[in-house]
Amino acid sequence: MKLRTLAACAALSVSMFAGAALADGRVAAALENPVAAKTKIVAGGAVFVCEGAECVSTAAPSRAMTSAACKSLAKEVGRVSAFGGETKSLDADDLTRCNGAAKGGSAIAAK
Repeated sequence: MKLRTLAACAALSVSMFAGAALADGRVAAALENPVAAKTKIVAGGAVFVCEGAECVSTAAPSRAMTSAACKSLAKEVGRVSAFGGETKSLDADDLTRCNGAAKGGSAIAAK
């Protein structure tokens, strides 16, 4: 009985932490140039699906809402014109830092 109770508490704790890690939800990036084909990229602990001139992660952890995550994305897809979630967006200075690492080409091939 004690083992079941302990297992139930452990499962509840894990689900609570997982919910907190994904609390920020959706993060989107507007690209200056569209990608050549639908592509998945991991940046800031989030999986972004890039299609056309937009990259979206629907279940992003809070660390995905940083200029470092934007920079990782820009290295793969090129310059980003906007980067943000439902409650927060990067400002102009953060976008400048982000685009400092941007890939030079205007589009990428599918991965």
